[in-house]
Amino acid sequence: MDKVVATALEAVADVPDGASLAVGGFGLAGVPNVLIKALYERAVSDLSVVSNNCGAMDSGLAVLLAAGRIARVTGSYIGGNKEFARQYLAGELEVELIPQGTLAERLRAGGTGIPAFYTPAGVGTQVAEGGLPWRYDGSGGVALASPPKEVREFDGTEYVLEHAIRTDFALVRAARGDRHGNLVFNKATRNFNPLAAMAGRITVAEVEELVEPGEIDPDAVHLPGIFVQRVIALTPEQAADKLVEQRTVSN
Repeated sequence: MDKVVATALEAVADVPDGASLAVGGFGLAGVPNVLIKALYERAVSDLSVVSNNCGAMDSGLAVLLAAGRIARVTGSYIGGNKEFARQYLAGELEVELIPQGTLAERLRAGGTGIPAFYTPAGVGTQVAEGGLPWRYDGSGGVALASPPKEVREFDGTEYVLEHAIRTDFALVRAARGDRHGNLVFNKATRNFNPLAAMAGRITVAEVEELVEPGEIDPDAVHLPGIFVQRVIALTPEQAADKLVEQRTVSN
């Protein structure tokens, strides 16, 4: 099945207001910027986003965040995104912070049909006991807090129950992809991309290099095409447009 779509706008044309999105990337690495820009151009709003972070340096999800298009974020890291912090503290944005490994496993579980799992991460903290501020009231108070989670003991160790994540759509970026949706990621850009792709009911991948079926060695495939419904090929200019978050030099 040829899953290639002509343009990014066409690939996200059916994403409605209020949709949930799993989005790959970590910092500036492996972020599906072209698909995110297409959502911005369509003025889609009230989005619930699941991603490690919510963009950096005015790129990635930060584009949608700054435009007020995101209503809820499920992630692990606010980082240096000042607008994210401002909206969160002002009560304009609902935020569920999750331990990074737990977020990864919740996405993977969603993609593999596992409804929930137990993990020791967060036991004895507000992650398990509840009370984490999901939304502030704009005056320093908590308008909505996280609920307590089930904790069980296995072999003398306590574990907290975490539920899988499934989203309406997923947006990811890969170094190579074929027309069947098989994807290969380059080094650190793999990050959350395969996991986000697995969690989406409809997954759209932007690929820096589009190849024909059979050109990718099956042993080299990082994400099988069964998890991908749409593929767009980036132009050479789009593929080369990559920012550096923190530049380090030495003598």
